[in-house]
Amino acid sequence: MPVFDFTDSSYQKESSECTYTVFYSDEHISSPEKPVMILDNSRRQWAHHSNGTFTNPARRTTFEFEEEDGTVSADILSIDARFVSLLKWLGENHIPVRLSGQNREDGYAVYRIRETSFGNGTKLSAQDGFLQFMIDRLLSGDAPPQGNADEEEEETGDDMKLTSLQSIQDFLNCAGRTLPDNIRLWARRNFAVARSHEVTAEERRHAQRALSIMLNIQWRNQYFQAIDPVEARRILDEELYGMEKVKQRIIETIIQINRTHTLPAYGLLLVGPAGTGKSQVAYAVARILKLPWATLDMSSINDPEQLTGSSRIYSNAKPGIIMEAFYNAGESNLVFIINELDKAAAGKGNGNPADVLLTLLDNLGFTDNYIECMIPTSGVYPIATANDKSQISAPLMSRFAVIDIPDYTPREKKIIFSEFALPKVLKRMGMRKEECTLTEEGLDEVISIFSGTTGIRDLEQAAEHLAANALYQIEVDHVSAVTFDKEKVRFLF
Repeated sequence: MPVFDFTDSSYQKESSECTYTVFYSDEHISSPEKPVMILDNSRRQWAHHSNGTFTNPARRTTFEFEEEDGTVSADILSIDARFVSLLKWLGENHIPVRLSGQNREDGYAVYRIRETSFGNGTKLSAQDGFLQFMIDRLLSGDAPPQGNADEEEEETGDDMKLTSLQSIQDFLNCAGRTLPDNIRLWARRNFAVARSHEVTAEERRHAQRALSIMLNIQWRNQYFQAIDPVEARRILDEELYGMEKVKQRIIETIIQINRTHTLPAYGLLLVGPAGTGKSQVAYAVARILKLPWATLDMSSINDPEQLTGSSRIYSNAKPGIIMEAFYNAGESNLVFIINELDKAAAGKGNGNPADVLLTLLDNLGFTDNYIECMIPTSGVYPIATANDKSQISAPLMSRFAVIDIPDYTPREKKIIFSEFALPKVLKRMGMRKEECTLTEEGLDEVISIFSGTTGIRDLEQAAEHLAANALYQIEVDHVSAVTFDKEKVRFLF
């Protein structure tokens, strides 16, 4: 019986060679000074725009330039840790790309990568824009944690091949450890369900939908950049008149963020009469924090399932409003504006929506019944509004720093009407300021008529009425301007 012995064979399996070192960066914009990778240019200087392909990293981590004299290889010297998985994907699938870079003393600094043509037929093409989407997503993300190289190698060994889920597969392979650990593992399990033929079509559809929702969200860390208090004050003064105590409390919050680079442990609860600008304060804070915002109107929510989503056992299952807010915002750091918090306890037999909010506000993580994965909430800053804080439960109240917003004084209403409300309406109607004016007695009469109402909404409607009447007289009676005195105001209202 013949025996074949290959121990003396000259053939030896070629081992892969990694030529690069990894550097960790959180820069969100690439440039020649802040590149995504450095290539070797010791043999020749590379053109600003160069075409070629990355080699399969199982052989060697190089880039093959398509030059006039043939294909020339250059080793990758260093790479942003966020792009390691993308590099592997580009090399394994031989995606033709165009590099934009600049020759420096330490090498060819690549700061832009674009796909130039179709890949091998199984990957997304340049028309789909997947590569550019992936690069933009990686640049806007945070650097993966240092170390744990063995765990990363284990993940890249996944062999997921399902054409209908190709973009999700590519994303998972390219994103690598830039995704939070629990979300990455959850995505792998759901991807297995989505491609399995051992489950129902309904289960596959739900798994794919859940993946699409989760992977659309940019999962950021909870490090917040310092905010200019002077600019914050300017925004508050631009949006709000008066409210000095409220503005002071918000500036204190900004100073706290600047010291700790994290959000405060407690959100803000703005309590005051209707029309006093509580929502406007919330939007101003979101603008100052430079975060996207989402709104929860508790007056229209009477079932906790609206917030938590429904289980996938139902054919018409869908995620809850909270998860949809993350999805629509596109990132995990955002301002939740919870309107009419005092109506959160008004459930109708199926539970209390206020209890669901406690899990969102505790910063320990939130789990949606449809998604079935705990998502981090430490980057969520809640700002709630309420008319009557006595209707808010004690546990819910304890999650907020309460700011009482009093009604405006007659003097403040007078200034707001004459300097803000009326000019705003005139501008919207395309009228000049001199076309609609009030005498001092006319202005006092307007304030007197609406003295029994809270807030400034009635005053804004009054400004609308005055401007519309003035415009009517100008267009129909052909007068050049209208001045409202006390008698005209009284007649009009």
